[in-house]
Amino acid sequence: MLDPSSSEEESDEALEEESRAVLVAAGGSQRAPPAPAREGRREAPGRAGGGGGAARPGSPSPSVLSEGRDEPERQLDEEQERRIRLQLYVLVVRCIAYPFNAKQPTDMARRQQKLNKQQLQLLKERFQAFLNGETQIVADEAFCNAVRSYYEVFLKSDRVARMVQSGGCCANDFREVFKKNIEKRVRSLPEIDGLSKETVLSSWIAKYDAIYRGEEDLCKQPNRMALSAVSELILSKEQLYEMFQQILGIKKLEHQLLYNACQLDNADEQAAQIRRELDGRLQLAEKMAKERKFPKFIAKEMEAMYIEELRSSVNLLMANLESLPVSKGGPEFKLQKLKRSQNSAFLDIGDENEIQLSKSDVVLSFTLEIVIMEVEGLKSVAPNRIVYCTMEVEGGEKLQTDQAEASRPQWGTQGDFTTTHPRPVVKVKLFTESTGVLALEDKELGRVILYPTSNSSKSADFHRMIVPKNSQDSDLKIKLAVRMDKPPHMKHSGYLYALGQKVWKRWKKRYFVLVQVSQYTFAMCSYREKKSEPQELMQLEGYTVDYTDPHSGLQGGRMFFNAVKEGDTVIFASDDEQDRILWVQAMYRATGQSYKPIPASQAQKLNPKGGTLHADAQLYADRFQKHGMDEFISANPCKLDHAFLFRLLQRQTLDHRLNDSYSCLGWFSPGQVFVLDEYCARYGVRGCHRHLCYLTELMEHSENGAVIDPTLLHYSFAFCASHVHGNRPDGIGTVSMEEKERFEEIKERLSFLLENQISHFRYCFPFGRPEGALKATLSLLERVLMKDIATPIPAEEVKKVVRKCLEKAALINYTRLTEYAKIEGPAEKETETMNQASPAKKLEDVLHLAELCIEVLQQNEEHHSEAFAWWPDLLAEHAEKFWALFTVDMDTALEAQPQDSWDSFPLFQLLNNFLRNDTLLCNGKFHKHLQEIFVPLVVRYVDLMESSIAQSIHRGFEQETWQPVKNIANSLPNVALPKVPSLPLNLPQIPSISTPSWMAPLYESTNGSATSEDLFWKLDALQMFVLDLHWPEQEFARHLEQRLKLMASDMIEACVKRTRTAFELKLQKASKTTDLRIPASVCTMFNVLVDAKKQSTKLCALDGGQEFGSQWQQYHSKIDDLIDSTVKEIISMLVSKFVAVLEGVLSKLSRYDEGTFFSSILSFTVKAAAKYVDVPKPGMDLADTYIMFVRQNQDILREKVNEEMYIEKLFDKTYRDFRLQGVLEGTLNSKTYDTLHRRLTVEEATASVSEGGGLQGITMKDSDEEEEG
Repeated sequence: MLDPSSSEEESDEALEEESRAVLVAAGGSQRAPPAPAREGRREAPGRAGGGGGAARPGSPSPSVLSEGRDEPERQLDEEQERRIRLQLYVLVVRCIAYPFNAKQPTDMARRQQKLNKQQLQLLKERFQAFLNGETQIVADEAFCNAVRSYYEVFLKSDRVARMVQSGGCCANDFREVFKKNIEKRVRSLPEIDGLSKETVLSSWIAKYDAIYRGEEDLCKQPNRMALSAVSELILSKEQLYEMFQQILGIKKLEHQLLYNACQLDNADEQAAQIRRELDGRLQLAEKMAKERKFPKFIAKEMEAMYIEELRSSVNLLMANLESLPVSKGGPEFKLQKLKRSQNSAFLDIGDENEIQLSKSDVVLSFTLEIVIMEVEGLKSVAPNRIVYCTMEVEGGEKLQTDQAEASRPQWGTQGDFTTTHPRPVVKVKLFTESTGVLALEDKELGRVILYPTSNSSKSADFHRMIVPKNSQDSDLKIKLAVRMDKPPHMKHSGYLYALGQKVWKRWKKRYFVLVQVSQYTFAMCSYREKKSEPQELMQLEGYTVDYTDPHSGLQGGRMFFNAVKEGDTVIFASDDEQDRILWVQAMYRATGQSYKPIPASQAQKLNPKGGTLHADAQLYADRFQKHGMDEFISANPCKLDHAFLFRLLQRQTLDHRLNDSYSCLGWFSPGQVFVLDEYCARYGVRGCHRHLCYLTELMEHSENGAVIDPTLLHYSFAFCASHVHGNRPDGIGTVSMEEKERFEEIKERLSFLLENQISHFRYCFPFGRPEGALKATLSLLERVLMKDIATPIPAEEVKKVVRKCLEKAALINYTRLTEYAKIEGPAEKETETMNQASPAKKLEDVLHLAELCIEVLQQNEEHHSEAFAWWPDLLAEHAEKFWALFTVDMDTALEAQPQDSWDSFPLFQLLNNFLRNDTLLCNGKFHKHLQEIFVPLVVRYVDLMESSIAQSIHRGFEQETWQPVKNIANSLPNVALPKVPSLPLNLPQIPSISTPSWMAPLYESTNGSATSEDLFWKLDALQMFVLDLHWPEQEFARHLEQRLKLMASDMIEACVKRTRTAFELKLQKASKTTDLRIPASVCTMFNVLVDAKKQSTKLCALDGGQEFGSQWQQYHSKIDDLIDSTVKEIISMLVSKFVAVLEGVLSKLSRYDEGTFFSSILSFTVKAAAKYVDVPKPGMDLADTYIMFVRQNQDILREKVNEEMYIEKLFDKTYRDFRLQGVLEGTLNSKTYDTLHRRLTVEEATASVSEGGGLQGITMKDSDEEEEG
């Protein structure tokens, strides 16, 4: 935020000077502070910082003399401030007591309760308790992750803490941020059948609310909400009085004294006060026009226009006052509007001929209540007779009481009547029931006739009744009460003597009523008995009432007063002084005269300006004078400096508003808006001045760290701009030089403030809060940059300013981020520590800083991109500038890394994964710089890996034991292979050729050799590593892919050739007898080729374009052909070995052929031995050995070779020469086949006639049938 403006002290000094001027202008009764005190006040700061301070630098405290001087000055200032506040409070309470211009707005947005630091800490504890599992709220893992992210990123943010401290944060802000966060998360979740994402969102929000409230606050919440609703809505007058007592620092006693002295509960007095104020403003305007003392305007012709504006504003106020009903809020009596009210000329006080009242305009309506209690002195009627009373108002209906016995004539019955007679006649009669058969009417026992008025006593009294002649009830009395209510527009009534020139031309006593027809129309009317319309009337407009001395020539009346007008004088007289005072006060309020009459007998008791002496308020007036506050009530509002007073009022109100319990963002409450509106209208505060002061106060608070709604600034600025440029938003066409100069000053200051806020947008509007504030700030900036109201500013100029702000924002954001990450610091020790840190520590810090930078830019995109939607390229430039600052730290850390160190690849992958997914930053300036740095590293890494793999092939096959191990390359997804960038690469390091340690437990006798599996794993891991880099530049990415595929092809080719060579050597060393069992190493070699075939498809296939697709396909086919031919060759070699074993067996069997020399000898030997022992037949053991050889080798091959297809090819090649189907003629008629066939036929015949045998009765024919089948 900005530092407090230096103009604040100047404004405070100006405020003090204005305050003195205000009190001087209030009237002669107010005492201005002595001149020496003011001079001393102005010189005090100079003495404190001048030579006196330099002469005594070692003084630990101010001198006693300076303390003695400062204390009176301080007390004087406090007294001066108290007087200003009291004077201002008098004006405010009058606005509250009788408003006639403004109403409390009902359409203002409800403000939420603000959060304070204690509540934020409590909120953190509640969310931490939830994450620790200490609550009863059940939640799934996804919700817990969302809450954890919210807690770490938002709740623990120092930016949120600052916003809470500034008072601009409410519970709704916290909820909206969480809602926005989970909406993004839920959208990324997969769809679940039967569970919509809206349901998930609602459930998560409900759980958030439960965490937010906590268990102990569930019962307190409704009370708090109810209080909030009352405080932010319409306030009563008592609540408004209390609010402004707090705002202006008024004590309760002072309020009570002012309330009674101002007669705030007397609507007539308040209306009269307004009429006097408006009359004074008109006179002031006439005086200004006559003396030609105008404010300084931007054009000379505005002076005459200014006078017209003053008159027009007063006339408008008069019209507003006139439109108010006389009976404000009453249910029965409303304003009797005049037919001539359409003509606004009647508002001019000087034209009395514009209004003429008729007698029908002043007809009144009265309500009478007659209560009959009891009758005394009734003797002429038997005790058991029935009596009753009747009551009537002459000219109206008649009512009757209940019946009662003559012994107890009591009723307590009330009758209600309505009449239009100011002097009605009330008749009450007492009757008894007639007992005669022929009697048509009941007998009247007595009657009473009363002439009540609105001033008559309302208590129950006994009245003597008029009885018939010869009645025994000579002392008959009736107790009754007559209450005649005064209608609201009947201001006073009573008997007066009167004599006038145009009316009441005879001096006589009459019954007068002062009637208010409208707010500006009053009439003195004289009435006769039983008449609704007055006999005569006189309008009081233009008259001046005052006390007079007695007139000796007039008989009747003791206390005189008169009403004087040009061409007419009416003399009145009452019977006592109190009645005269009441009449004069009532007529004084009605005439609206500025002069206040004072009776001669009490002139010495009142203050020089004259106080309102009310009989009921005499005690209050004395107390008021005693407390020294009479000057404020009697001050003429027309002579006060309302521009200064309103400025002070608005400042105090705004301070109070920003310190209350609501997150108002500078918006006043409805009650405060109402009072300020009423004050401006009633006392003529110019709209431009009001908004200029408001702008000044809002900017001061914003510069001091408060959160202010830019929409509010925009509204006030637009009003002032329209006014200064002549658009007349409030009908005011005059523009003073002061207003224009202040507007230009505020415009420049506001522009600086807005640019500063945009430069600090992450800290002024954290997480996009308040909602829409940044967008509104940009809109206001565009408005401020406009030269006038009509000419729009070119878009490029606005863009230029925003670009400059975002450039500053990049530096600010990065500087604060590095301070937070402790990469850079203001202290020199931290810098030295950073420079002396190890390369690994530097890289770790930069990696952490990169993560923070990405988080910052992601937050900018999430929370602020909508505000900058008009200039997305500027936000991209801001990000590039931000990354450019990061480049310095990144390059420093990378330069410190040792040669051929690959620990920096996680940094590249982290940054590249972020940049390549951002359409505006992908292949941008920083992205290209990042690629330029890492291209040599990637190329160098691939070169060294190629060399390493080549060495591992060479050394591995030299030392290969061909022990089978599990295939690792195909199991890579299931192996905990480290991935970039979570930790440094565990890829084979140069020049190591050993198998990774995590491969040890995976050795099993199932698959290829250690060297081949290590090779395939390295090739696959290398390709996955390069693939995970997601190199953004297509040409280099294609080059890397092609190179790795070529490398894989070359390496696999070398592996295949080495395996074939090893296979051939192994077979050469193998036995050629039936003792031969295929070694596991041979099977491993088979599996190596099988794996090579599979891996070549994966590691050597290239998804290239048409440019090199055909060429690469040919190269890939060459590898496949090599593998296939190698497989065929080793199968042939293995078959050849099997054939050699078979031929050896056959050569041995040939010794037992019939007809040979050895056959007879061997047969004889067997027969001789058979006499003593059980000797097997010739050749059977050899046959069994061969069969065992074949079966066991088949089992070995089937068990240890992974590819069934190769096993079938092997068996097919082994036995295909012994099948008859499809055998060539030359092969079938060969000598070997003929010899074998004959031998088998003879052996078959011999075996068939013997008991059992080695072949278990299986004939050659059966064998052939099986083969055919």
